[in-house]
Amino acid sequence: MLTSKQRANLKSMASTMKPIMQVGKEGIGENLVNALSDALEARELVKITLLPASGDDGENVAVNLAELLGAELVAVIGRKAILYRRSSKKDFKHIEF
Repeated sequence: MLTSKQRANLKSMASTMKPIMQVGKEGIGENLVNALSDALEARELVKITLLPASGDDGENVAVNLAELLGAELVAVIGRKAILYRRSSKKDFKHIEF
């Protein structure tokens, strides 16, 4: 579980990032989950766009996605979601809090 300071730090890091993926009308599929899992393993912090066609409101989609990935939902701002999961790679420069 992230503290409010850690969440704020991650949110500020993500503010300059561009979204790497979109969740659209297909919703949350196996390919999307696998691709995001690989991205989290490589980056630890990702920003995604939740398109209106994805159905539910953005918050629900982001929460479901975070649960499936075993990641922390840092924030949902409008139709953008920020996810964090510590990488299990060794010799990796992890995000410092």
